Amino acid sequence: MHTISGRLSHISIAASLLGLALAAAVPGLHAQNFPITADQKATATQVAETGVPLSDLAPNAPDNYTVRRGDTLWAISGMFLKSPWRWPELWGMNLQDVRNPHRIYPGQQLYLEKSNGRATLRTRRASTEGPPTDTVRVSPRTRYEGLADVAIPTLPPNVIEPFLTETLIVDETTLASAPRIVAAQEGRVLLSRGDRAYARGLNGSGAGTGVALSDAKGQPRDFRVFRNATPLKDPTTQKILGYEARYLGKAELVRGESVAQVEGKDGKIQPEIIPATIDIVSGKEEMRAGDRLVAEPPRELLTYTPRAPSTPVTGQVVSVHGNAVAMASENQVVVINRGALDGMERGHVLAIIKDGARLIDKTDSGRTAIKLPNERNGLLMVFRTYDHLSYALVLSITDGVKVGDRVINPN
Repeated sequence: MHTISGRLSHISIAASLLGLALAAAVPGLHAQNFPITADQKATATQVAETGVPLSDLAPNAPDNYTVRRGDTLWAISGMFLKSPWRWPELWGMNLQDVRNPHRIYPGQQLYLEKSNGRATLRTRRASTEGPPTDTVRVSPRTRYEGLADVAIPTLPPNVIEPFLTETLIVDETTLASAPRIVAAQEGRVLLSRGDRAYARGLNGSGAGTGVALSDAKGQPRDFRVFRNATPLKDPTTQKILGYEARYLGKAELVRGESVAQVEGKDGKIQPEIIPATIDIVSGKEEMRAGDRLVAEPPRELLTYTPRAPSTPVTGQVVSVHGNAVAMASENQVVVINRGALDGMERGHVLAIIKDGARLIDKTDSGRTAIKLPNERNGLLMVFRTYDHLSYALVLSITDGVKVGDRVINPN
């Protein structure tokens, strides 16, 4: 099915950077009208009046650019400004043209205007004919598109989306107390998509402890399957900040668990435990008895507004995501030792600092030990936070990122 919609011919490119909306785990979901903070509005308004200094432009900022499929808002911001996270300034460069601050589409034309040491970004060329005028001529046009929104995303969706559904950081007891797979049909050891298995939420006989898996109305029916809660330690203090569980796949509850009262061989009535029945509906890895079930969280639409933290931040890389991966490169994910309780928020951009090497000065007869200066190595953006840990995407990098590398404010 398709729809035809009328649009003004000059929707603001810069304003689109305000929304930076990405539909987490909901492909094709339409962009929403997310609120604008007072600070963001104030910054944009100020820049709208004066533009930005030419010194703040990227060295190779183009005079004009046509938005293409596959572009991201982060990349376009970085194309025009030295610091891509300074999105309110790019938005403010064209504040007058704001119509919908959350949409930018392939095919839109962007023009960079420079005058008196300042720069502004427009979606139409400045007129060179006739006297200046405040009158803006607009004409409607139609856009023919599928119902799935074709507005470009903040970052490549395929990079972040798996981590929104396939990662879980928990405390020491949460995963251990979660419902677990206890058996499979026909004595199978390993489970994959299409297999039936059995699970329990209770521990012990009778009522036991824990929460039983129930198929009653309002109870969760969809679950993610996890294994092996790996401790994540602070590189400096070695304190365990959380446990990262490995995602295996998804399961669906068919029947809840129960306890029946049956007559034993001695004629006495005794409880008989009947586990819940589950079907494996998708599998990234094979599953087995002992793997844990976590209820599928409600779908949510997350926004990513790249920006520098408003307070000083100093942290370290705790883990590089992925099996047998020692160094992270661009578009890979790392865990840092700062979380929501430390002031981290989705969209915070941090600079990655590479520790200078320690070596012997061979040019010195005294063979003096020296340490080379620390160097800025790239940028990362926080996209998911926990209490004391956050997942972050490496946006740009000069050299690989490793455990122990420091992260600080990007300014």
